[in-house]
Amino acid sequence: MVIRDAVSEDAEALADIYRYYVEETAISFEYTAPDKDEMERRRKTYSDFYPYLVAEENGKVVGYAYAHPFSQRAAYYRSAEITIYLDKSELHHGYGKALYDEIERRLKGSGVTNLYAIVMYPGAGSVEFHEKMGYRIVGKLTDCGEKFGKLWSVVYMEKRI
Repeated sequence: MVIRDAVSEDAEALADIYRYYVEETAISFEYTAPDKDEMERRRKTYSDFYPYLVAEENGKVVGYAYAHPFSQRAAYYRSAEITIYLDKSELHHGYGKALYDEIERRLKGSGVTNLYAIVMYPGAGSVEFHEKMGYRIVGKLTDCGEKFGKLWSVVYMEKRI
């Protein structure tokens, strides 16, 4: 496994991985999956200051994770939101842990002290994954998103690094 910075050539793989979560699950609250150009725009928006990483196995991108501003307000500069998506066929192989470990390592040197993840609740093992990574639930938004004709809640999870 290789963990590396995402580059523009990864945009199609990122879009392919994310498409499943948009079209088949309520994990993402987007309705329309972004194409590779939009994924590249998003990567470029955050990657100057925040880590935007891919996990690669045998030359194939099997997952990605990135950090981005928790809020646009200046006083939140020590806080970042973290997001992760793995290829649906590559879960439980350690890629998520490796991606998060590297993002945390990089963010520690940048002045970021608080990480936040917004996770669908209940569902899909994401809460459990984040808890294993040292996050704790600090808030819940009840029935805040509607997808597939159902209301979904999210929890805010926090980790101090």
